[in-house]
Amino acid sequence: MTPVGATRDDGVLRVLSEVAGGPEGAHSRGHRWWTPVRVLLALTTVVLALGMLQKTSCFNDTWSDGDTRFTHMCYSDLPYLYTGRGLAELAWPYSGDAEVRERYDEVMEYPVGISYWAWGTAWAAHLLADAPDLAERRLQSPDTYFGDPQVQREIRSFVVINAVGFALLALLSTWLLAGVVPRRPWDAAAFAVAPVLALTALVNWDLPAVALVAGALWAWSRDRPLLTGVLIGLGTATKLYPLFLLGGVLVIAWRRRDLRSFALATGAAALAWLVVNLPAMLGGLAQWKVFWTFNSDRGPDLGSVWLVAAQAFDATISAHTVNVVSLAFFAAWCLAVAAVGLLAPRTPSLAQLGFLVVTGFLLVNKVYSPQYVLWLLPLAVLAVPRFRHQLVWQGTEILYFASVWWYLGGQLAPGGGDDAGFYWLAILARVAGELYLVGIVLRDMFRRTPEPVVEPVDEVRGAPAPILQTR
Repeated sequence: MTPVGATRDDGVLRVLSEVAGGPEGAHSRGHRWWTPVRVLLALTTVVLALGMLQKTSCFNDTWSDGDTRFTHMCYSDLPYLYTGRGLAELAWPYSGDAEVRERYDEVMEYPVGISYWAWGTAWAAHLLADAPDLAERRLQSPDTYFGDPQVQREIRSFVVINAVGFALLALLSTWLLAGVVPRRPWDAAAFAVAPVLALTALVNWDLPAVALVAGALWAWSRDRPLLTGVLIGLGTATKLYPLFLLGGVLVIAWRRRDLRSFALATGAAALAWLVVNLPAMLGGLAQWKVFWTFNSDRGPDLGSVWLVAAQAFDATISAHTVNVVSLAFFAAWCLAVAAVGLLAPRTPSLAQLGFLVVTGFLLVNKVYSPQYVLWLLPLAVLAVPRFRHQLVWQGTEILYFASVWWYLGGQLAPGGGDDAGFYWLAILARVAGELYLVGIVLRDMFRRTPEPVVEPVDEVRGAPAPILQTR
């Protein structure tokens, strides 16, 4: 199981390697200590450090400068939710206590996994920042918290603790992705060095779900459907989209005539989801339901094609209309993915099917926050393990990342006061980038013969030494 050399396998990496001694030779034995996985983990560490450095200007003023967070593209939801959702008072996110709800009418609008993580890291931040007695704090109005010097120290501690946790999750994700195809650990390099990982890791709590998706892909590659289901269930309790992997599991199980594996994965996912959700449901059922009602009542929002349509045509699109049309489109998309998965000459990978389904969801979702690119990242790097395609797609995501902050900061507003047309173009470019990868995945799925993705030149004979590796 000798790993396929990255520079012998990918044309872009082969060219880039010229600045560091050139591509790997045919007789290279590799380094005794610097294994592919260790190199990938080191690269992930560097990329995450650069991402944290990019947030420095916001961190230094505790996200208090309303212009800097947009012009420097260093915005994060974490500081504002720390004071706006009761974390500064360590209030249980699903508390139905009348006093808590009077002070905080807005409940954590996230699935329980994120709420638990945020609550736990808030406790750690209180301990690290030597927070005062909570009874004394509750004498203040929550509206005054954000400007309080002590609370600002807690916010910085809160962000640091989350950043460390996210870094560990990203390293875990890299390790898991590198192990999905043992002979091709370098496929995870596109995750490890992803610019979008550096830019968006600290925007919100999306990396826990990313790590669970990476774990599900790893478990499925090891033929462990029960563990796959548990990880999908935990991922669904953290973000909704990991649930869609079960569709890919069904297609693969159907093709293999192994529906038992699908049943095991589905049952384990349901049980894991229920166990994680029970504390929140028992602690405050009404508060637990907020995530579902919040998304149902939401209208066209940032980054969505619905926003482009509403602004470009000066139309009012109701939440009900978006719900019905999006659901119909997504249902049709899932049926199409199932059809191509069953008709493809070879059984597709779970990453390929998962990428197609999650992309369909994001294409018509009511909102596309910039960190949603992380939902696709672990799936994309395994579904399309080619740097040239990753560069095209991530380039469109970076364009969107920059444009959304400049749009919110008013930098894209035309002088005449009309809507920001450039922001619409950035949204459409992002959609085009996702559809580009969809096309590549479909192309690969319907190739009847494995693509020769590595054909090194034999250094002794000077002739090609054909080595076939399927994607």
